Amino acid sequence: MATAEQQLPLRKPDKPFYFNTSEHLLRIGRERAGTLAELLRALRECPDNSIFQHTFRTLQEHHFIRQGFSNDFAHWSLSACHEPILAEQLASVDVREFTEIAGLRARMVEIVEDFLQQHPRAAARPAHEPFFFCAADLVVMPTPFVPDTLPGFLDALRQVSVHSIHHHFIEARLRLKRMSNDFSQWLEEEMGLRHSALAIERIDIYTNTLEGVRQQIGRIVGQVLN
Repeated sequence: MATAEQQLPLRKPDKPFYFNTSEHLLRIGRERAGTLAELLRALRECPDNSIFQHTFRTLQEHHFIRQGFSNDFAHWSLSACHEPILAEQLASVDVREFTEIAGLRARMVEIVEDFLQQHPRAAARPAHEPFFFCAADLVVMPTPFVPDTLPGFLDALRQVSVHSIHHHFIEARLRLKRMSNDFSQWLEEEMGLRHSALAIERIDIYTNTLEGVRQQIGRIVGQVLN
């Protein structure tokens, strides 16, 4: 994969890579659901950052879990509503396919709508516990790591927190409005390492923890330096 890039001289980037991290100030929203019908209504009406919180953010909050459902809606559908089919369908939604919350919301709404059309009795069945819609205010913070070389980038990658990895690798898709991430964008645009950038984009966030993502990025970049 990186053999051709190993043979090329490393380019001096015009811009360093600014490693940032982000914190989220969590708050409970107005929407709550005690049945699947109420979940559907709330999915249509809740603010975008609630959808973000219960999907994109779940990957960070449970980054150490290799198995289990990938979003809070799927977890609740199984644990509180005892609907494994719906839970599996909601869990199958891959956030990497979306660069806007509107598209992700529409997909979630479509899944619950279709399920309730096929299982109308499930709509009003009380859940074991309610689902409280939450949202978070994003606070982006700089880190001391601003590398302008590939070895410096690799060294910083090994030291930043998993929150920084999540910020640049997962949340970046919404910020960039493209199917990519900050690491791949910098490696391709500033270092000319297109093959390495593509390899990083292919890392599966659902079969890896964030620590595993960090290690895979490190291996890919390290191959260029070896």
